[in-house]
Amino acid sequence: MKKILYPAAAVLVLLMAAFTFFTTQNWKISSGYSVKFTGKYADGAFESMKGTVVFDEQDPASAKFDVLVDVSSINTGNGLKNRHARGEKWFDAEKYPYIHFISSEVVKTATGYDAKGTLDMHGIKKPFTIPFTFTRNGDKGVFHGTFKVNRGDFGITTPRGDESDYTHLTVTVPVTAR
Repeated sequence: MKKILYPAAAVLVLLMAAFTFFTTQNWKISSGYSVKFTGKYADGAFESMKGTVVFDEQDPASAKFDVLVDVSSINTGNGLKNRHARGEKWFDAEKYPYIHFISSEVVKTATGYDAKGTLDMHGIKKPFTIPFTFTRNGDKGVFHGTFKVNRGDFGITTPRGDESDYTHLTVTVPVTAR
């Protein structure tokens, strides 16, 4: 009887450990996220995003980010600027409704992590790296990243070859374990 009990107990422990491992890796994006931007021509935020987040700070190689930002949710605090930003000359939200990032690799760095992948914006896909930190508090956590995007690389505005081509972003994403 003992010969059967020990292997059965071992299998049960392994199954429970595997279940815990998978449930702590999958995160649900919580309300209160923030996608703020600053640039030469406008400051504001994108107010709508959704996506899939799989991340374990002990195993960043297993991470996967697939995030969509709704272009029409841009808010500069000025209705005319919002319409202009959504229009054909800038983001063309009707034709390109989302900014989409899909990671292909996540690596640990000296200051946090780098999510390397593809950024799809304005119909142009380019390799892109988003540096970020992650702070866990039990079954909740917060991702935070600060980076810049060259709008000219994505066909948004005519590049000038200087700092005005860049938009600086600060992204804060609270998450809850699924």
